[in-house]
Amino acid sequence: MKAVLFISHGSRSFKSSEEVQNLIGQLKNKSGVALFEYGFLEQQRPSIPEAIDTCVHKGATEIFVLLNFLNSGKHVDEDVPRIVNTAHQRYPGLKFTLSQPIGQHPKIGELFLQTISEGLTNVP
Repeated sequence: MKAVLFISHGSRSFKSSEEVQNLIGQLKNKSGVALFEYGFLEQQRPSIPEAIDTCVHKGATEIFVLLNFLNSGKHVDEDVPRIVNTAHQRYPGLKFTLSQPIGQHPKIGELFLQTISEGLTNVP
C-alpha cells in the first residue's frame, strides 16, 4: 500500500501548528490517498520516525515523503534523508521516495506572481 508522509519543520507557535494541520486536512481530503500521515522534524509530534512507524503499522509498503520546506538546506539535504535512511534500515522492505522542496516546483513562480498581483491590487 502506498502512503504519503507530509513532513514539516514543526513550531511552538499555535498559529503555525494550526496552519499546517489545516493544510494536511485539505491535502488528505483532496488527494484521495487512503494512507496520508504527517510528521515533524522538531518541536511537535508526531516525530518523523513516529509517523513512519504509523505508516508501517497501517500497512504501507511505499512511502512518498512530501517535504513542506521551501528550499534546500540542512534539514532537506541532511536531516530528513538521515531519518529516512535510519527508517529504511529498520524496515528494509519499505520503499521511500522523497519530494523536492516545494520551492523547486516548476509552478512556484506562478504562485508567487499570483500573490504579488493580489498584494498589489490591495495596495491603496
